[in-house]
Amino acid sequence: MTGPFIDTSVPPSGTGCVECDDEGSWWVHLRRCALCGHVGCCDDSLNKHATRHFEETGHRVMQSFEPGEDWFWDYGTQQALDGPVLAAPTSHPAAQGAPGPADRLPADWQRLLGAE
Repeated sequence: MTGPFIDTSVPPSGTGCVECDDEGSWWVHLRRCALCGHVGCCDDSLNKHATRHFEETGHRVMQSFEPGEDWFWDYGTQQALDGPVLAAPTSHPAAQGAPGPADRLPADWQRLLGAE
């Protein structure tokens, strides 16, 4: 799928969730907008910024921004889909880890997410 939902020439906005970085927050996993490159946190994260990006912009296709993952999700159809290779880098640095970033991750992060 390409066209109005994916731009393979746009690099990611950074190595972490834009809004979490601005707020001093943390994330579980990262997602990258396939149209504008915005990096946001996944729905398992406290803030769900990738979904908020879709809701605010209508940019409906995201790709995992995790090392070793290349799957896409279409918020418009609520389905996984195949997509092209996006502009580099295609993930956050492996050393960054997930969840992260480590220096902002609270010791009780699992409890905060209701996972304990």
